[in-house]
Amino acid sequence: MNALTTGARDVSPPDVAALFDAYSERVYRYCAHRVGPVAAEDLVAEVFLVAHRHRDRIAGPGEPLAWLYGIATNLLRRHRRDEVRAYRALARVGVDPFGGVTGVVDSHDTRSAERVDATRTGRRLAGALAALPRRQRDVLLLFAIAELSYAEIAVALDIPIGSVRSALSRARASVRAAIDLPSDPDASTDDGSTP
Repeated sequence: MNALTTGARDVSPPDVAALFDAYSERVYRYCAHRVGPVAAEDLVAEVFLVAHRHRDRIAGPGEPLAWLYGIATNLLRRHRRDEVRAYRALARVGVDPFGGVTGVVDSHDTRSAERVDATRTGRRLAGALAALPRRQRDVLLLFAIAELSYAEIAVALDIPIGSVRSALSRARASVRAAIDLPSDPDASTDDGSTP
């Protein structure tokens, strides 16, 4: 068993470096989806500085990534205005201010009708994300981008798992309504994973 999974007492500064090696790319992708690649680089550095300062708080077995996402989400709250402005800009004009990080249009090979439809859907999605309350947006993006389970999101945000389920359900309903997707009750299982 290594120090990354044994708990706070066994974690030393070199292990924070191991956390960086193991998880920095995933934390970067999550941050880049939320505030763009330039700001994400600075945020990732800040996440690991905070992790180093508070290394005695690293969560128990299997939870260091959720702990890091929690730090990232707290730091992202400082950037909330930028994130909401970017979603509103995307919703308003269809231009991704993060340079394509959201992946609205992924390929030049797609037909123009598909691109127009994807752009419209992306604009509606961005508007829906901008309109969500902070907790719902955080839970939804940790679930969708970071691919955390309900339990990991609860650890990351330091909220009860029931609050995660409720926030995710409400966020999904708002997003579905905004982009006119039919509700799919079988879209996930109780543990937060997709079938």
